[in-house]
Amino acid sequence: MPTPDAALAPELDDWIAQGLQRRRRAVRPVPGSGGVRLAVDGIERLAFCSNDYLGLALHPALVAAAQAATARFGAGATASPMVCGHSEEQAALEDELAAFLGRPRALYFYAGYAANLGALPALVGRGDLIVSDRLNHACLIDGARLSGATVRRVPHADLAAVEAALAAGSSARRRLVVVDAVFSMDGDLADLPALLALCEAHDAWLYIDDAHGLGVLGPRGQGSVAHWGLDGVPGLERLIHMATLGKAAGGAGGVIAGSETVIEWLLQRSRTYMFATAAPPATCAALRVALRLIADEPQRRTQLARLRERLRAGLRGLPWPLAPSETAIQPLIVGDSTAALALSAALEARGLWVPAIRPPTVPEGSARLRITLSAAHGLDDVDRLTGALQALAAAQG
Repeated sequence: MPTPDAALAPELDDWIAQGLQRRRRAVRPVPGSGGVRLAVDGIERLAFCSNDYLGLALHPALVAAAQAATARFGAGATASPMVCGHSEEQAALEDELAAFLGRPRALYFYAGYAANLGALPALVGRGDLIVSDRLNHACLIDGARLSGATVRRVPHADLAAVEAALAAGSSARRRLVVVDAVFSMDGDLADLPALLALCEAHDAWLYIDDAHGLGVLGPRGQGSVAHWGLDGVPGLERLIHMATLGKAAGGAGGVIAGSETVIEWLLQRSRTYMFATAAPPATCAALRVALRLIADEPQRRTQLARLRERLRAGLRGLPWPLAPSETAIQPLIVGDSTAALALSAALEARGLWVPAIRPPTVPEGSARLRITLSAAHGLDDVDRLTGALQALAAAQG
């Protein structure tokens, strides 16, 4: 009888042959670089792969807050929030997140993935309907599957398909439209006003994952809801606002903001909240500082916009199209997985780290370089990247 390893080995070999193998790199920030220069396996690289969009992860104020909280509370939370892990720092963070996002109440999870994985099965189940965009993040897909609800996947950004799915599911006990507010691999925005209007018309909830909008969009960085000007519009009580805090906020964890009833329900029923150790108090303390910096330092978002325009201008005329995106995520579509890996390797040989993103993370035939910008980048950093890509394109003829 073959061993489990022997059964897996041919499939693993095939995975590698398709150019789909992932490997981890050991990284360390280069001091004074704001996190955009990393020692990668001991060799310095200029990185365009982090989700630290505002350059806050290494901010001295966040580091000082985390250090002070560690000295006061210790290194870990020691228990689930439902036992004795709900620290004073976490309680204060939840209040401040609710105020920042303009919702009655907020619930903080130790990870954004865990927030979606726990919330969706708590909100809906058998006899219910989830309408899910085909390009939603894996954590939304997994949460939907775990819920036991009927899941209708609709073509990306197809409002007519969303409406048809809601109409066809009118007999469902509860209906939930689930969507990334900013799509992580394409950088495009979901049409939240139109989706909210559909949910209002069909008596459904709208659940948004704003992982890549928080801190970046909105006049004070409150995210996609503020970007679209949805505060106070009819049906806003139907919107459940989830966002991660390990990207533009520079920390870790996820938040779900919504009505008093929804948040209390999630607190009582979300298994990834109830049965997991809470995040360390130091993380919560750092995030409280990050919220203030996001609101008080709009120049970070201004710098991001400046960098984005410089990048897009510098990449005109390349054989690889740049996807339309108004965000810090700028995907360069290569197509073939092996070709994307080769282009990434060629950039790394020039001291630039831009990882290739391949299926199953993105659809077949759409492998890409996912260029991400940080407010800690300078215009000269962007020029170095665009110059390298232009040179590589010229060398290919």
